[in-house]
Amino acid sequence: MNDFIAARSQMALSLGFHIVFSCIGMVMPFFMAVAHYYWLKTDQIVYKNVTKAWSKGVAIFFATGAVSGTVLSFELGLLWPGFMKHAGPIFGMPFSLEGTAFFIEAIALGFFLYGWDRFNKWFHWFTGVIVGVSGLASGILVVAANAWMNSPAGFDHVNGQYLNIDPIKAMFNDAWFSQALHMTIAAFVATGFAVTGVHALMILKGKNVLFHTKSFTIAAGFGCVAALLQPLSGDISAKDVAIRQPAKLAAMEAHFHTEKSASLLVGGIPDEEKKEVNYAIKLPGFLSFLAHGDFESEVTGLDKIAPENHPPVAITHYAFQIMVGMGMAMMLLSVLYFLALWKQKHWLTSPWLLKLFVAATPLGFIAVEAGWTVTEVGRQPWVIYGIMRTADAVTPMPGIAYSFYLFTAVYASLAVIVIFMLYRQIKMVGQLYDKA
Repeated sequence: MNDFIAARSQMALSLGFHIVFSCIGMVMPFFMAVAHYYWLKTDQIVYKNVTKAWSKGVAIFFATGAVSGTVLSFELGLLWPGFMKHAGPIFGMPFSLEGTAFFIEAIALGFFLYGWDRFNKWFHWFTGVIVGVSGLASGILVVAANAWMNSPAGFDHVNGQYLNIDPIKAMFNDAWFSQALHMTIAAFVATGFAVTGVHALMILKGKNVLFHTKSFTIAAGFGCVAALLQPLSGDISAKDVAIRQPAKLAAMEAHFHTEKSASLLVGGIPDEEKKEVNYAIKLPGFLSFLAHGDFESEVTGLDKIAPENHPPVAITHYAFQIMVGMGMAMMLLSVLYFLALWKQKHWLTSPWLLKLFVAATPLGFIAVEAGWTVTEVGRQPWVIYGIMRTADAVTPMPGIAYSFYLFTAVYASLAVIVIFMLYRQIKMVGQLYDKA
């Protein structure tokens, strides 16, 4: 492994690890706030128990997310000094604001965790809402910074110099809205289905059924609504990428040849040497519709893009297919769930529906990881799209491979610790939280 690949691998590992905790940190406080609201309105103690149990989970993920996020901040400077030298003054504003949102989130979480029976009950509830709002704002601001890398704005690039810097324009670049919308909904889908699946498993085991049923209902509501909304944000993102990053769209669909009425591919194995895709199901005209809103439009293929600017096609294509496949599976399960709520209420207690939710537990986070792979690998070979190549941004320091191995061990250990803590929390529900 050379240093360039090691640096990219370490960044990918760090991002892939952090994104799980950031998604949960963005979304779980809203679950917690809804359960807390139900307790305040109904005085049913089960909702207070659910709120307290979830708040412990929020604290665990907040702490882990803070650590992994801090590491990422250092890695940007240590691994990619060429990038930060020029990019820092331009897109530093969303990172600064993200730090402010993080501090507000930390303070509000402290108030919430230690405010039981100390604050006015509605003020206490409001602090939990602030945890969610500030966490969501933090995530959107980080995505805005990433969107700038995909759609650089707010400066003039003249003879290698970055002039006339406008941080506001850089933050609100052309990609920020579509990426922030897609990522926010994805966070609700992933966290909703993960939490729902855990509680569904406990219901199937017959443990603390009332507690887990109330938890299941809240989490499923968030996750299933978000899953049905996600295709809309995906459509917005696809049309945006088709205009700004045609090479990324071509790699996502393994679209080698420019053509009108372009087919959307389902599955398939790309052959980059022969410029063809084997074993794919083709839906004629649907790629044109996805990219431009009609079935006849021309879609740019990789044949119109210089070979040195091609993203890795196979990885991007497979990741895109996985993301869409997971999303479709969760959308179908959401339709079943809402059909059960509307017409077939006896399904809600049926083992087969609960088992489907258990099976769907990891699907949202698999889709999130695949989606970020599409975003990052599909932008290659650029770190700042069309401006700076990734190879030109990496540190000249040797020995990055050893750093990658060390961080892999650290993250693996941290993952084991977090899983153990969550497992212990779930096992202790009956003793700590399911009380009258």
